[in-house]
Amino acid sequence: MWIEFRTVPNLVLAEMWKELFEGEGIPTRVLPDQRGAGIRGKYRVLVPQLKKHLVDEVLRKV
Repeated sequence: MWIEFRTVPNLVLAEMWKELFEGEGIPTRVLPDQRGAGIRGKYRVLVPQLKKHLVDEVLRKV
């Protein structure tokens, strides 16, 4: 099951989070928010629920 890590204001920030987590071996999905479209819309960053503890570890290092 995927859980929402964060909602970000644009695609660039969403891709930055995705790169960070995937560099640590955590699968990550980026989905547009319901109203978001294009590069300036809001995006949701999702991670697997079973990897949430790893996300917390990565955030402690940042």
